[in-house]
Amino acid sequence: MDCQLDSKPRWERRKDARPQELLAAAIELFVERGFAATRLEDVARRAGVSKGTLYLYYANKEDLFKAVVRQTILPMIGDAEASVAEFDGHSAELLRHIILSWWRRIGSTKASGISKLILAEADNFPELARFYQEEVMTRRMRMISNMLERGIRRGEFREIDVPQTAQVLIAPLLMLSTWKHTVAPCERCDLQPEAFLEAFLDISLHGLVPASR
Repeated sequence: MDCQLDSKPRWERRKDARPQELLAAAIELFVERGFAATRLEDVARRAGVSKGTLYLYYANKEDLFKAVVRQTILPMIGDAEASVAEFDGHSAELLRHIILSWWRRIGSTKASGISKLILAEADNFPELARFYQEEVMTRRMRMISNMLERGIRRGEFREIDVPQTAQVLIAPLLMLSTWKHTVAPCERCDLQPEAFLEAFLDISLHGLVPASR
């Protein structure tokens, strides 16, 4: 039987898993309650560890929140940046890939609630808002802008105001995330994210691709 068992003792394997367990518990509570109302002892309890154990990994709630963002959102942005740099096909297909990948990996998950949290609590926690702007929004804007510039260089997109168009493309995605965590839980809300994204892509691409193409 060609099967290797994990040679680490159970307590050591459990220790290795704790950071991820804490991050999973943290994102659930941050999205459910907001940043201000989330207590570290509640995160520890949901993760099944003591509050003292949590402090072995994260110095405070701000550090924990930053770790959540870095583990859940930044890897997706990194992959999107690589796609823009390496993609060989038409820029319209690249845009479709980026948008639908965002929904699959972020929009449809708990992580989509982070943008709503930032919008709701930025005034009370400006340091977190600055962190999110610098590490997420600025990098996301740059990636979208690079994709648009690629399309213009290749003659696949018409000449446009790139910074403003990047803002226009990002805004509906932020709205969809916020909608999902505010209006959608109410009764009789007809939220259909996939249909929304298809309509968004249809309108965007008809506006970007030159009429002759």
